[in-house]
Amino acid sequence: MQLEQRIQNALRNVPDFPKKGIQFKDISGIFQQTDLSKDIIKEFADAARGKVDVVCGIESRGFIFGFPIALALNLPFVLIRKKGKLPPPTIGVAYKLEYGSAELEMVQGQIQPNQRVLIHDDVLATGGTAAACAQLIEQMDATVAQYSFLLDLKALKGREKLTDCEVVSLLTIQD
Repeated sequence: MQLEQRIQNALRNVPDFPKKGIQFKDISGIFQQTDLSKDIIKEFADAARGKVDVVCGIESRGFIFGFPIALALNLPFVLIRKKGKLPPPTIGVAYKLEYGSAELEMVQGQIQPNQRVLIHDDVLATGGTAAACAQLIEQMDATVAQYSFLLDLKALKGREKLTDCEVVSLLTIQD
């Protein structure tokens, strides 16, 4: 069975979570299948090999596969977290959400100028968080070389905000 289908089979749709009208994609079933988890990490690592110098994971579900991807590539891993969750010195970026605003931070100096960066998260929805992370990377005079996502929720058009480089997703959900 293809990786895409194996991921699809491991997902669970949870209607009206965390609020009414949201169809939450529960990825926790993947973690019950060690072979599937290993294959996902390998697929992401193979797609990034030779293209990136550092891997960033977006809080919190971007850490789950982001760190193993970095290990598979023998590269450093950098946490991107919500404001106030990392020790100083940090750099931050504020960005708009559908329902308000948020701010992301990373520890200053963990990404060097001219490094090629992979930004990883679990789901690509509207693309706003990933685009904000790209702004953080640019503040460090580095370049986003690739984005990777387990799931791409195509209907929310997040790829349209991430036109600056390659976007890798292992499963595109049409609706």
